[in-house]
Amino acid sequence: MKKYKNFETQAVRTQTPRTAQKEHSTPMFLTSSFMFDDAEDMRAMFADEKTGNIYSRFSNPNLTELIDKMNLLEGTEAGLTTATGMAAIFTTFAALLNSGDHILSCRSIFGSTHTVFGKFFPKWNITHTYVEIDQPETWQQFVKKETKIVYVETPSNPGIDILDLEWLGTFAKQNKLILVVDNCFATPYIQQPIKYGADIVIHSATKYLDGQGRVMGGTVNGRKDLIDQIKAFARSTGPAMSPFNAWVISKSLETLSIRMEKHSENAFELAKVLEKNQEIELVKYPFLESHPQYAIAKKQMRLGGGIVTFLVKGGVEQGRKFMDALQMCSISANLGDTRTIATHPASSTHAKLTEAERVEVGILPGLVRISVGLEHIDDIVADIEQALKASTK
Repeated sequence: MKKYKNFETQAVRTQTPRTAQKEHSTPMFLTSSFMFDDAEDMRAMFADEKTGNIYSRFSNPNLTELIDKMNLLEGTEAGLTTATGMAAIFTTFAALLNSGDHILSCRSIFGSTHTVFGKFFPKWNITHTYVEIDQPETWQQFVKKETKIVYVETPSNPGIDILDLEWLGTFAKQNKLILVVDNCFATPYIQQPIKYGADIVIHSATKYLDGQGRVMGGTVNGRKDLIDQIKAFARSTGPAMSPFNAWVISKSLETLSIRMEKHSENAFELAKVLEKNQEIELVKYPFLESHPQYAIAKKQMRLGGGIVTFLVKGGVEQGRKFMDALQMCSISANLGDTRTIATHPASSTHAKLTEAERVEVGILPGLVRISVGLEHIDDIVADIEQALKASTK
């Protein structure tokens, strides 16, 4: 694949080689399997002596295009696609960890990842320790001889915490640990963790990479030696992305830069308005100067992203009243859509955590997460302000 100087050109011009039909836009390859020239060609393919397409569970031109594009946008060596973002996370850990291994993780992570760490990994004797993002000086004391992976989200879900990727890269290297970064909220347009020493970058492609709430998918990109291990695991266990979904997401990446510019512009404006609202106790957005890690965000992020969180006064009751009073914004557990989405994490994405666990990661009863869409900012602000007003009656 040709490498271009600018992100936007790379996202638009990275394509599967044209077929004999000379199509301008990449077609969908909706086939479960592929043919071989002869028996020897088939043998060589299965022996990994030749590259090519065998079976769409692990190789297909649409998957290859998406992988190649993500490698170029993230600055990584190799990658794979999966059916969902959680499939990407689980497959990565399951491939790289053995019984007895230990994970060091930031505390503020997606609810399903918490569940995997706390409920399922212990069955295989894989343990974890949560560390505080605002106390990096304490991390070293939690590193064990069994520790193999450092896992972080930045910005985190839903706390919008920012971790210093440069510091993390140095920390992981000094301790000979694999640094895995969930880059879902930022996307490769806003930040590239690999530049700071990350070994693997994970995305729920369901979110901003698709960007229109249509399909599900996950991507894993990073060091070739690690990706080879993950691909071998995925090839046999089958967490595969469909060719159709890969085609949709790859086409969506062509507009990622302009979408993220607008998402970020709208989110920043909304955050500034909400900071002045008397019904809100706290607003978090990476590019607000009031954000605890504002300086770090400005250092490693091109833009602030499309997610704003805030804490309404009155706790869970007022939070639910606010959600019910929304007239335009969607109530959904998804994010990264063209449409503005409101989520109440305590009763949805992080509902399976105990109340104590939610408090530990900053998910208070009145916390609301807004995935700011591409509607006109005046309409977004008007709907949220009227819902806040209505929730106090």
